[in-house]
Amino acid sequence: MKSVRTLFAALALAVTATFALPVQAAEFTKGVVKKIDTKAKKVTIDHEDLKNLDMPAMTMVFRVGDDALLAKLKEGAAIEFVADRVNGKLTVTEIK
Repeated sequence: MKSVRTLFAALALAVTATFALPVQAAEFTKGVVKKIDTKAKKVTIDHEDLKNLDMPAMTMVFRVGDDALLAKLKEGAAIEFVADRVNGKLTVTEIK
């Protein structure tokens, strides 16, 4: 009976390891906030290369889906942020 439990425990561990999705750490990009449009929930950022989006350094407008993130932003502030495509739109998802 003990060996059956050991076998099931080993099998459960193997299945978990096989099907667990890799957790990818978000890569932060440095930028400077140029403009904030709170009504439209958008921010213009002059940023370095966005490697996860394969984009060169430039100034561009991003959506900000979370009001708490939008509240953290101030024009002229140097920030580090994560941007991704959310529902097909370039969106700031994290700020530090």
